[in-house]
Amino acid sequence: MALTNEQLEQYTAELKAFIADHKDIDGPLMPIMQKAQELFGYLSLDTQKIIADALDIPVSEVYGVATFYAQFSLQPKGDNIISVCTGTACYVKGAQAVLDEVVNILGVEPGQTSADGKFTIQDTRCLGCCGLAPVMTVNHDVYGRLTAGDVKGILEKY
Repeated sequence: MALTNEQLEQYTAELKAFIADHKDIDGPLMPIMQKAQELFGYLSLDTQKIIADALDIPVSEVYGVATFYAQFSLQPKGDNIISVCTGTACYVKGAQAVLDEVVNILGVEPGQTSADGKFTIQDTRCLGCCGLAPVMTVNHDVYGRLTAGDVKGILEKY
């Protein structure tokens, strides 16, 4: 969901205040980036530049950290985050068919967001629910022992 200009201004002010409070601590980059991600939902180039300028570091350093850690996103996420586990236990029990059905229904590939901004698909290596394989989460809701036939009904809830 796109932010309004008012939200952008508010979140930018909050980020700048957070940076001012944290830039003199040891290792400020990660907590500042985490706060920016929390506020904006992702780390746009403009947000990365704000962080880099405030910390007097090259934007390439911020970008490098953002692309190294999976917790950071450079693209806006959908309202609902779908994670399909394709780790070993899930994969051998049919996770690829589940993931393929999610892709088929939503018309976007893993790592992408649907055109309406409702869903982002993530191909995840492990969700820690191996006993329920194959597993998919939608936001914080866990669905286990899935088949491709279960996917449509689950997505209709969201």
